[in-house]
Amino acid sequence: MLFEDSRLTIGVVLPMQERERHDIDFGLQLELARRADELGFSAIWVRDVPLNSPAYPDPVGHSDPWVLLGALAASTRSIALATGAIVLPLRHPLHVAKAALSMDALSSGRFVLGLGSGDRPSEFAAFDRNVDDRRELFRSNWAALSNALNGHIGSQTSEDQFEIRPRSGRRLPLVAVGSSSQSLEWIARNAGAWMTYHRPLAAQKDRIALWHGAVQRTTTEFRGMGQAMALDLLDTPSDHIDEINLGYRTGPEGLLATLAALRNLGVHHVAFNLLVNGRKALTDLEIIAREVLPQLNQAAELQASQ
Repeated sequence: MLFEDSRLTIGVVLPMQERERHDIDFGLQLELARRADELGFSAIWVRDVPLNSPAYPDPVGHSDPWVLLGALAASTRSIALATGAIVLPLRHPLHVAKAALSMDALSSGRFVLGLGSGDRPSEFAAFDRNVDDRRELFRSNWAALSNALNGHIGSQTSEDQFEIRPRSGRRLPLVAVGSSSQSLEWIARNAGAWMTYHRPLAAQKDRIALWHGAVQRTTTEFRGMGQAMALDLLDTPSDHIDEINLGYRTGPEGLLATLAALRNLGVHHVAFNLLVNGRKALTDLEIIAREVLPQLNQAAELQASQ
């Protein structure tokens, strides 16, 4: 499972390629995804970037997320496939439900639906949406999507009864990515987990505490917590850690110490943004699998036995 109590799992974010003004390299990304699956990573996260622009900080020409996810489902066996995140105010919830259920069937139950509210005013304008409406759009679309996933489609006449297929034999996991313009209490009530962005550890500690407080006030059910992290992995044993934009530059020892601290604070999943070229990304995946994942798994087994 992607989010488990007292356990920290590791995922990766696609694309894993240099941040240059080039379109996504599909062949390379599928190769890296297959390797991450073989090495025991827990998830591959795919972003939803409907429109590129010179003002957007990520110059890579992202693919449609559903197209890439379909290729990933056919190319991998065990790893979870997650969206980080579908921009819900810009998509019709029935289309999202259809795609999500199809992806879950295609991947044999490995799909995790991450949803966000979007934050670019110019992109909202291009879709004839008002960015100031995104909070309510997100909430109303979330409700319609949740109902559709559970087989309930609103505004049907007695003559026209619709359903969305394929049906899923399980409750599809819904994850709120970013604040989604909502309170943490709203997220805890409606989502199975919350994914947030990287902050320095002291600041993230406060956010993690706020999240767990919101969960305790809102529900008796388990709610996962995860975060993204940019990672410039050094191939030296040094435990020195440098802050970079939205993440760290460190070696395996420093990375393991950072992950252990996050796990102890109550984080259940970390998704790495490896901002490197494809060959270096492959090396990074192998180093993490060899020198970090076994220690995290051992810690989880020790915790479970106590």
